[in-house]
Amino acid sequence: MEDGSHPWGLFELRLWTERLELRLPTEAELVDLLSLAKAGIHDPNEMPFGFAWTDQPSPLMERSFFQYHWSTRASWAAENWNLDLGVWFEGRLVGNQSIGAKQFKQLRSVSTGSWLAGEFQGRGIGKEMRSAVLGFAFDHLGAWWAVSGSFVDNPASAAVSRSLGYHEDGIEVLAPRDEAKELMRWRLSVDDWHARERPPLEVGGLELCWDMFGAD
Repeated sequence: MEDGSHPWGLFELRLWTERLELRLPTEAELVDLLSLAKAGIHDPNEMPFGFAWTDQPSPLMERSFFQYHWSTRASWAAENWNLDLGVWFEGRLVGNQSIGAKQFKQLRSVSTGSWLAGEFQGRGIGKEMRSAVLGFAFDHLGAWWAVSGSFVDNPASAAVSRSLGYHEDGIEVLAPRDEAKELMRWRLSVDDWHARERPPLEVGGLELCWDMFGAD
């Protein structure tokens, strides 16, 4: 483009917190992200995800990892989108934070999900990166609601939701390893988001992809 920006405007989007940078990974950085995932992001005896993608054998796991990330970009539409951001901490890629929506213009609701490399867990990074996309949704896109979910045997994820002000929103049952497990749903309103002081967030490049979010 004449101004030097990437023609796929989402590559220009940046979220900055006190310690983190969140942005769309390049093709080469997806390889690095895959390496992080393969190195271990949860106890092998537990499954924190609704779809057990980390259980897949090689090379199926690697192929499906890329197919997923490619598919979210190829199928992007203002009425149905999912943004999977890489998370950098002190210049190092440490995980993935997603935020997505369907019929955002009408429903004003977003969902989030994430994973973090094992060596970076326990430092408050998971909370900070989710807070970043919540601030993006509520304060920049005009969201009314944010939803998430955590299995009842995953207290760390539940603790992050509670600490950010989410409220319990019911139970559903999933079977990521062919065994039924209860998933706690969580919901956060824009009023609850603004009811307390939140850490500062800087957003760059949104003007180059604003129309892609259906937020007008």
